[in-house]
Amino acid sequence: MNKIKQKIGNYRFRILALLLFATTINYFDRSIIGVMAPTLQNMFDWTNEDYANIIISFQVAYAIGMLTMGGIIDKLGTKIGYTLAIAIWSIFGMLHAAVRPGFSVIGFSLARFGLGFGEAGNFPAAIKTVAEWFPKKERAYATGIFNAATSIGAIAAPFVVGWIVHEDGTNWQIPFLITGALSAVWVFLWLRFYKKPEDHPKVSKEELEYIISDSAVEVSKEKLPWIKILKRREAWAFAAAKITDAVWWFYLFWGAKFLAETFGLKLKDIGVPFFIMYVLADGGSILGGYLSGYFIKKGWSVNKARKTTLLLCAIMILPVCYVAFAENKWLAVFLIGIGAAGHQAWSANIFTLVSDVFPKKATASIVGLGGMIGAVAGIVSNKLLGKFLDQADNTAYFWAFLVAGSSYLIILGIVHLLMPKMIPLDENLKQIL
Repeated sequence: MNKIKQKIGNYRFRILALLLFATTINYFDRSIIGVMAPTLQNMFDWTNEDYANIIISFQVAYAIGMLTMGGIIDKLGTKIGYTLAIAIWSIFGMLHAAVRPGFSVIGFSLARFGLGFGEAGNFPAAIKTVAEWFPKKERAYATGIFNAATSIGAIAAPFVVGWIVHEDGTNWQIPFLITGALSAVWVFLWLRFYKKPEDHPKVSKEELEYIISDSAVEVSKEKLPWIKILKRREAWAFAAAKITDAVWWFYLFWGAKFLAETFGLKLKDIGVPFFIMYVLADGGSILGGYLSGYFIKKGWSVNKARKTTLLLCAIMILPVCYVAFAENKWLAVFLIGIGAAGHQAWSANIFTLVSDVFPKKATASIVGLGGMIGAVAGIVSNKLLGKFLDQADNTAYFWAFLVAGSSYLIILGIVHLLMPKMIPLDENLKQIL
């Protein structure tokens, strides 16, 4: 067996490492404001609704970007499209450091808007890359690995911020500048090493045959019109599943505020709780991706393997409903961590649904559609949470965690109704019988 694997080759995992690196940068950039939220709120005298509006600015741009960037990446291809996305988000990420107190809300809102638009390109490009470089039986595992980088970035943020930024906000600009240098390194590596597997001189004939072994050959590379995509129930099944993005963003943008306001955690103390939460999330991402692939290798249909794994994830997340009742901060951290682990396992399999069903040329567009729906769900939930926190103090967190814990089971039912059988679609979006 080892000889067979050695003969096949593993260059695809070098490409996966670049996806891991890009997603780490993406989430480090995205997480910084959530970690510094209590400090920035005190520095700039923001209300909870002000903070929610700044986050919503990111999400509005993310929603717009998901629709447009997905189509751009399908048109330009992953090499150029991914480079464009990371260039945009890095520039606007660094522009946060230029914001001055006199116009802090509008300044941060504009910087977050540009950041959100650029960052919207990460997942459409990464999922498209996985579809190009991995056979179906490995895609959930590959997606789980690069998706784990969302937690790596989220783990790094509180430690870097806690090390550099003082409790009074001194040096708050520096973390926003760090990702510029990291992004430059990534762009150099990506442009130098990325090509499609069929064009790559480092990919052996055996590895290429393995990559395309369970995928239909696509004759036409012409972009599919949106009207054709929107008519497919399978597209809306994925979009419904992505509503759960609002839960992940709740952990990311409000987690530090919840811990600070409920248990009195300071900026320098937030690193360890975040480490615990997102290490658990990393484990969930990799395990969730591995589990459905294991079921497929055992002979299960793709439909049964993916949906069984999603059901297990939804059940695993249910205890999050109890977080608002936790009297011990470590119990709250553990429960959020379990919820984050379940979400990441869910996310790894949801992303894979796209490449399981749709042709590669539509992958980024479908991921963009789902991401837009997830961003809209996040906009609504953030606006409501910010408003209710100002009006009803921390009791609003009870309802937030209740929804966060219970929504996955409901949404899985909707996904199954829209897509009871995961029948692959050909390049014209007709079912392959």
